[in-house]
Amino acid sequence: MLERLDQPPADKILALMQEFRADPRPDKIDLGVGVYRTPEGVTPVMRAIRAAERQLWEAETTKTYTGVAGEPAFHAAMADLILGPDRPTDRLAAAATPGGTGAVRQCLDLIRLAAPEATVWLSAPTWPTHQTILRYLGMPMAEYRYFDDESRGVDFEAMLADLDRVRPGDAVVLHGCCHNPTGANLTLPQWGEVAALLEARQALPLVDLAYQGFGDGLDADAAGVRLLAARLPELLIAASCSKNFGVYRERAGITLALCAEPAAARVIQGRLGWLNRQTYSFPPDHGARLVTMVLEDPALRADWQAELEEVRRNMLALRTQLAETLRDLAHSDRFAFVAQHRGMFSRLGASPEQVARMRADHGIYMVGDSRVNIAGLNRATVPILAEAIVKAGV
Repeated sequence: MLERLDQPPADKILALMQEFRADPRPDKIDLGVGVYRTPEGVTPVMRAIRAAERQLWEAETTKTYTGVAGEPAFHAAMADLILGPDRPTDRLAAAATPGGTGAVRQCLDLIRLAAPEATVWLSAPTWPTHQTILRYLGMPMAEYRYFDDESRGVDFEAMLADLDRVRPGDAVVLHGCCHNPTGANLTLPQWGEVAALLEARQALPLVDLAYQGFGDGLDADAAGVRLLAARLPELLIAASCSKNFGVYRERAGITLALCAEPAAARVIQGRLGWLNRQTYSFPPDHGARLVTMVLEDPALRADWQAELEEVRRNMLALRTQLAETLRDLAHSDRFAFVAQHRGMFSRLGASPEQVARMRADHGIYMVGDSRVNIAGLNRATVPILAEAIVKAGV
């Protein structure tokens, strides 16, 4: 039986990671995988997480199962972080998941249970795993225009025109902040227009929030999803703790479902627990517990927020340095968008051939669509990247 299976399509980012590791050049630069690195090239354990881990090691008395939907304290702490203290708790359902990817999967499974005929709309471009999960689940999907290749910003008029074709009962995936792969974000007034359109079309928004705190700050990065929660009767959120808490390998994420009525929230809470049981039974708890400890302890939370702000400002400084270096080398402002984008990623506008040339000639590894991980740079490597971009004719 098993011999009938073919190799799955290669994951481009994982393949790029393998190619980078096999490259013997000591000065190679990895701008592909989406992890934060210090100027020394290390993805650190955040100070507050390390302190919480010491406390947990001393205090933990059991490794027995957690609840099938995870711990209510984690649900409450994350809902407060994302939606703020004024969230409608009686209309919320929640479930801990293995990372943000697990949360996306559970949201899509929930949509499929509720409306198998629903089309799921994705931004063009989007994180490729959105598409692969939908294909695996056999769910209908469509694209709405999002990124303008000329301006390197959001093509908002085209986005609204496409979303105006959404049918009642369809779902629309929105990036909460720090759009992956482009780095181009909606403004708050634009979020308001999107909310009005989705309400008029009776569509369900699914917000993928993987980078809260990496863009303009914790509250600013959640402003769009909070606006949706205030204006719409229903909302799904898939959130990750991997980036902003640095717990990548602990796989801590959460699904939040805002429902029209408290009675519906109770039903969805049961469904989220049921979905967890069908896929991985009980969710992992270690990372979620560390996150909860940090968010509930004022001292740990203050230290975490201070370090997260250092991370955010470091990425903004690298963006500014790259944009200014490119302006000086190219004698043009055509790369000014790099400083305007937010989060880990920007899409440079290089062709696959130019990307391959930079990899071959300079040992610079980025995804074929020219998505670069800004957090993979440091002050010394920014000029190397800038020179490679100009030499490749981007």
